[in-house]
Amino acid sequence: MLRALFGSRTRHDYLSDALTLLSGWTREGEQIRRTLVIDDTQHAALTERVKVVADALHLRPEISRRADHTQIRVGHGNEPLTEGEVLLAARIEDAYRTVTES
Repeated sequence: MLRALFGSRTRHDYLSDALTLLSGWTREGEQIRRTLVIDDTQHAALTERVKVVADALHLRPEISRRADHTQIRVGHGNEPLTEGEVLLAARIEDAYRTVTES
């Protein structure tokens, strides 16, 4: 589904399309950000899952932990969002759902 968006769109549209498909993610310049309310154990599990996907895609998302929430930022400064970064955000959503299932 995500790949179809990149075939006919300009690079400028990536960020708008990503936010449409990725609920809970917000735009910060050319980056996207997600804040998740999860406990320490879930944070550890999520971080490990994200690391595996990010390594495979050769990307480095910013993941930080503060109090009861985890913040994730995907993108590189003022560079347009790439297809790989959108894919990473989608995979982060999958990992989040997996680690928070009861």
